[in-house]
Amino acid sequence: MDTDTLKTLLLIARQGSLAGAARVLDTDPSALSRLLSGAEERLGFRLFHRSTRRLSVTEAGQDYLTRIEPLVEALEAARDTAAGADRVLRGPVRLTTSTAFGQVCVLPHLPALRRACPEITLELLLDDAPRDLVAERIDLALRLAPAPRGDLISTRLMRTRYHVCAAPGYLAQHGTPDHPTGLSRHNCLRMALPEFRTRWLFRDIRGETEEVPIDGTLILSGALALREAALFGLGPAMLADWLAAEALASGALVDLFPDHHVTATGFDTGVWALYPDRAHLPARTRAVLDVLRRNLGRGPGRVTKLSPP
Repeated sequence: MDTDTLKTLLLIARQGSLAGAARVLDTDPSALSRLLSGAEERLGFRLFHRSTRRLSVTEAGQDYLTRIEPLVEALEAARDTAAGADRVLRGPVRLTTSTAFGQVCVLPHLPALRRACPEITLELLLDDAPRDLVAERIDLALRLAPAPRGDLISTRLMRTRYHVCAAPGYLAQHGTPDHPTGLSRHNCLRMALPEFRTRWLFRDIRGETEEVPIDGTLILSGALALREAALFGLGPAMLADWLAAEALASGALVDLFPDHHVTATGFDTGVWALYPDRAHLPARTRAVLDVLRRNLGRGPGRVTKLSPP
């Protein structure tokens, strides 16, 4: 069987259903059903037990799929090596990141990616819900968080820093707090994530930390909406540097506590590139990662390089 068929069989096993695999491949489940039946006929044994909604791998199927997975990766590596001989990288790369970071920081660098890798087909998935990289055959994810944990390979592309920002008009009407604890008297803008809703953590130039309870009558589910609400003068908001940089530079927003680091989760945060734990990273995926590594931090959608105190 050809490599694409073997990769599809592995995907069906990861998804646990023909419908799930069909969604990833953007094809009809009936086409995958025919492919699976043909593969089982050629092999002479069943790979999956089938029910109305789910598939489960047979014992023989599990042994077969476990054995072919490293072989498929080796074939992919050999193809990439051969393709690299003429220095033309082709094929699809599925990249996912959050909606806000994708729009502000990734989209401005797509022209550079197009120039560097004109034959690569990039599928950019902007989604604030975490995706399963293995099950959905995603090649690369950009996540904004403290150091990731788990089975994925990760590399930090940039450090990030958060700021508590407010519009000058809001401050003229409601006053400027002279210390983070003063936020308790303000109607703060909150992110619709549990760890962002009730308290923010501050660290001063001496390295001392303080937990400040916050409250507010407006909770938003997206970082872009949070920034716009702050620009409209609706209250103070905690924004990442890559999201607030232009507004802070123009004076549209004011950093209330420039001598403090602030976070809701951890102070050592960053933009991380994650990819599945496997011995071979396809050359086309590495090329996309290299373009992002070179360009994030400069030009439109820049991420400010800051060192922690």
